[in-house]
Amino acid sequence: MTFKATSRLMQGDEACAEGAIAAGCTFFAGYPITPATEIAEVLARRLPQVGGKFIQMEDEIGSMAAVIGGAVGGAKAMTATSGPGLSLMQENIGYAAMAEIPCVIANVQRLGPSTGRPTSPSQGDVMQARWGTHGDHPIIALAPASVREAFDLTIKAFNFSERYRTPVILLMDEVTGHMRERVELPDYDTVERVERPKTTVPPEWYKPYENFPVDVPPLVPFGEGYRYHITGLHHDERGYPTNRPDEIRPWLERVFRKIDSSLSDILLYEQDGVEEAETLVIAYGVTARSARYAVEMARGRGRKVGFLKLQTLWPFAEEVVDHLADRLHRIIVPELNLGQLALEVERVAGRHKVHRINRADGEMIRPAEILAAIEEQESVR
Repeated sequence: MTFKATSRLMQGDEACAEGAIAAGCTFFAGYPITPATEIAEVLARRLPQVGGKFIQMEDEIGSMAAVIGGAVGGAKAMTATSGPGLSLMQENIGYAAMAEIPCVIANVQRLGPSTGRPTSPSQGDVMQARWGTHGDHPIIALAPASVREAFDLTIKAFNFSERYRTPVILLMDEVTGHMRERVELPDYDTVERVERPKTTVPPEWYKPYENFPVDVPPLVPFGEGYRYHITGLHHDERGYPTNRPDEIRPWLERVFRKIDSSLSDILLYEQDGVEEAETLVIAYGVTARSARYAVEMARGRGRKVGFLKLQTLWPFAEEVVDHLADRLHRIIVPELNLGQLALEVERVAGRHKVHRINRADGEMIRPAEILAAIEEQESVR
């Protein structure tokens, strides 16, 4: 079913599901959980219309395992969950990282820990997205701030996962997931879709984890005549378990290098008025909406304030923040947690320059709170 450019009133979760369809997703496995359930509900209806498959699993552990299986079978695959479900998925996210399986995990964050308040917003899973699973591995995590960005960044998430053979986490939040906005969606036929490269070698020469000559070797779907092994253990170039450091080290270096060497493609952010700024506000997700409004109000009062909205949270935009921090007097980081991404900003810019604005009580950070922090920081200069 083809969808042409149209203007629609959409919920963020619905936009995420439509972004998956536009990106070419053909497989979803998940377990319903507030506030992510609408993603599953929409895809249960939409996937059969495009020849895809929807499976409701018994839990989040099985959901992530099914997504890995669907991806290995050649499908663009995803799941959707919220904080407690993301916790249950962590072991298999680590498996996907080790086996270099492309897949997308949409996490619509809610207030926690534990069950918390399922219908209240939070940005409390930022560090879980990066460090939730065990071991050393890179991860890509994107954070939309609007309904249209939920659509666009879902497509980006799929494209990154396929281009770099890696799991990608879409860090939404309850507000962006449940609010409705009028959006202009593109003709789906015009959307950029990254497809997996095909191997050019015969089956007997194929190595799914070859370290050279490219950092992202082709992944041939099961069932196409290419015999290879997939394991959660460290493996050699053919996928078979190994304990040899001379085989483990090149794999580990390649897995990190394929992300680190592509930061110009992966790091998504928006800068506004940073050239002449004395104060910089760094925000992401739904909090970026309050931050932008506060910055505009501050400028109206004559303040020299810049705004940096991060759409890619992981990898962290370290060089961008470092470059800006050199000439700034102060950096304000509002977020709906008790200071998670602020830790990264402080690591790069120094704690003395960073002022945190934190809420973890289920309420939004209001523009007035950020404006007050801007003016307070200006007054102590």
